[in-house]
Formats: sequence, C-alpha cells, structure tokens
Amino acid sequence: MGEYEESFRGLEGESGHFPPPPLRHPGGRERMNIQKSSVCSRAYFVVVMAFFHIYIINIIALLLYVHYNTGSGEQDVPLEKSVPRPMPTEHQTPSPNLSPELSFHLPRLEGIRVGHVQRVSLVPDRTHNMRTLSLKPLLFEIPGFLSVEESSVVMQLAQLKGLTHSSLLTAPDSQEEQLTQDELFSLLDLNQDGLLQREEILSLSHSTDGSWLSSYNLRKIHTGLETNPSGVLSLQEFKRVSGGVLQYSGAGQGLDGHAKVRQRSTHTQLYLGEGTHHLLKSIRNRVTRLTRLPSSLIDLSEPMEVVRYEQGGYSHAHHDSSPPSPESSCAHTHLAANNSASNQVACRYLTVLLYLNSADGGGETSFPVADNRTYEEEVLGDLSQQYCDKGNLKIKPVAGTALLWYNHLSDGNGWVGELDEFSLHGDCSVTRGFKWTGSVWVNIDPDQQRQERYQRLVSWHPEEQSKRPEHGDLHQDL
Repeated sequence: MGEYEESFRGLEGESGHFPPPPLRHPGGRERMNIQKSSVCSRAYFVVVMAFFHIYIINIIALLLYVHYNTGSGEQDVPLEKSVPRPMPTEHQTPSPNLSPELSFHLPRLEGIRVGHVQRVSLVPDRTHNMRTLSLKPLLFEIPGFLSVEESSVVMQLAQLKGLTHSSLLTAPDSQEEQLTQDELFSLLDLNQDGLLQREEILSLSHSTDGSWLSSYNLRKIHTGLETNPSGVLSLQEFKRVSGGVLQYSGAGQGLDGHAKVRQRSTHTQLYLGEGTHHLLKSIRNRVTRLTRLPSSLIDLSEPMEVVRYEQGGYSHAHHDSSPPSPESSCAHTHLAANNSASNQVACRYLTVLLYLNSADGGGETSFPVADNRTYEEEVLGDLSQQYCDKGNLKIKPVAGTALLWYNHLSDGNGWVGELDEFSLHGDCSVTRGFKWTGSVWVNIDPDQQRQERYQRLVSWHPEEQSKRPEHGDLHQDL
C-alpha cells in the first residue's frame, strides 16, 4: 500500500491534481470516455455536405433554365444563323434556286410560353421584340415590323396597282363582268413591266385569283410562253396565245372550294420579287429572316395580298390553309406537278399578317379557339357570324405590327403536318374608319417530293431572263 500511495503522490506533484478515475460499468467493466468534439465534427460535416449538394443542384437547374430560354429578355436571337443557307441583308436579293439543297427540313420558331418575348434581327442595326400570343396555334406578334411611313407606302402602291372588290374572288356570274384579255394581262403582269415572264404566269396558279382560270387555261398560256423564242410574252403575243381558251371556274368557289369569306372590302396583290419596289423586296427579306425558311420557298410563294376594309367590313372565321387529302392537290404545285386531282386547295404553311394602319374602331383579328383545351366544333357552334364576341384572343390592329402564325403542325420529321384547327381566325367588323392589311403566305406542299419537283421546275434563273424595259422601276422613289 505504501508504494501505491507514493506513486499517487508523485502524480499529484507533477500535474497538481489526480486524474479522473476510470468509469466502471455497474457490472464491473470499464466504460469508454467518448469525446464530445468528435460528435460536433460529424454533425458539422453533414450540414456542410447538405448545403454543398443543394448548391450544385441549383447550379444545374440554372444552367438548364438558361439553355432552354436562350433569347428571352436580354439576349438577341440571330435568326439568320439557324437557316440552312445564308440570309439576305436588307438590300440583297436572295437566290430562289433551291438546288443543291432540295432535301431540307423546315425550321419552326419556339413559342416557349404565352407572353414569352424574344428579340429578333430583321433589318441591319436594329432588333424587334417578338412576343408569343398563343401556343395553339403557335402565334407571335412583332411590333414595328414596318414603320408607319413604310406602311403608308405599301397602301399607296396598292392604290396605284388598283383595288378590286372582294366579290371578284369568285367567278363572275355574267359575261359583262368577266375580265378582258387586257385586264387579265395586267393582273398577270405582277411587276407591271409590260411583259409576262414564266414566274408571273405560274404565280397565278397558286394565288386566290387563280380561281378565275382553270388549269387548262394556265397550261395553254404557259405553253405559248415556252414556245416563244424570247421567253416572255407581250400584250399582243398574250392575246394571240390566250385567244379562245379563257374559261372561268364555277361561281361561288375559290381555290379551296369554299365560298368567299370577306364582306365590304377591296383587295389587290403586290409582287415581292425582282423588278418591284425596293420596300416590297425588303418585306420579302424580312419575312425570310423572321421565319428562318429557305428564301426559295418565300420567292415562289403567292404575292402579298393587300386588303382594305370599309366601315362595316369584316371576314368570317376561316382557315388560311387546307387539310392534306389524297383527293385534292395544292394549287401552287398542281400545274407544275401535273397532278390528276381535280380539286385544288390552298397550301399555306404559315401566315404573316401586316397591319398597315391603326383602325379607328373595331377591326380586331380574332382567334376564336386559340389555346382552347380541345377543338370541338359542335360545342363551339357557328363561329362564322358571332365569333368576335366569343373569341379567346383578339388583337387590335396597330400600324406596322405583324402577326405570324403556323397554319399547320409539324409532321415530326421537319415537314408540314396536319392542319392546325386552332388557327381558325377572322376579322371583326370595322366600326369606325377603315382598316388596311397585307397578307404574306408561304406555300408549301405537304408532299415533300412533290414540293421538291415543283422547286426544280420553276426555280428562277436570272441569267436567262430578258432585259426589262426601263419603266420597270417607275415607283422606286415613291
């Protein structure tokens, strides 16, 4: 015992106190002394790792958001980079030749969500805001597509060309009302240069005015032009070629077999190609940049239709295009493709509607079933009369603003699919003043091979065109 006591005293002298005795279990076994600091370290590590994982997840979510929303808010969208061929600048002329890029896919704008805004470049040194108005149909609004001054010039050009009553969209009922050969020549001569080129004659085959003539008439005129050594037709040559072959289509039917839809309005067509006013060529280039489509498709589509609605003027709810059907053929490819289908319909992949003035009252463009959950015609009732009050979406006309919507869905393979029934639309009655619009349609056949054959046949080769008369640009300085 004495030795143990001396040992404890020695320890006490060195440290100044006795070490704590080891804890013992009631059964006699010693108990480990767990340090509290190690427990705190583990808890701190768990908390830090949890915050670290949350931080990583937030970073990934942010990157995904930026990826799928590129172009909204603060970033410009260089649309021209998405096109499979270089886009023309404001004063350049796009080449309509499709070859060697005949096999292509149709780019399609992304709506993202209603209210989404993306900035697009349509003219040099300027961007435009493009806002999504609906997803069914895919519909966009582009304010300032044209300036007020440019809109005024388009209206003046339409008046110079001459406006006809919309009742002429259908065949006249009497011989006295039929067009003379001089009037028909003027109608076909889109750039008013006094000569008919091949493209001008073909353009009538895929425009609403083509309802005045049958395919037989157009083929006879086209054959006469092809056999002419100069490759063009003067008025006298046109009279010789077309004499005795003019036959009119059935009254009351347009290209798509439907009766006229406009009331109390006048209209004309303005050619957007070569030899026309520089502003019209600029509109063509802006549409090309906006839609991202190959310029050849824009160039070979029907001319822009300018419509003037009087007070009380309106249009019934309708679709701009027609559903694909084996019993019908597209009007714009029917002549070139030599299709045997007797029923010709309008095939318009998309519509660009330009407001040329701000109507004093009424005149809204109405989409009665835009973004409806389902399209059930029997539930909607007759929209052709009272659709303006029922419309889900109404857009007030503002000078210079453009609307773009797709009349067809995608087929899933980058081509034209079924008709988008939600694209049903019309013009509300003008209650005060008048309303001017310009419609640019892009014609594409749902049959891709037929569209490609048509493109090869009618592609414009400028070097083969005759020199135009000096008066071809009479209105350049308007």
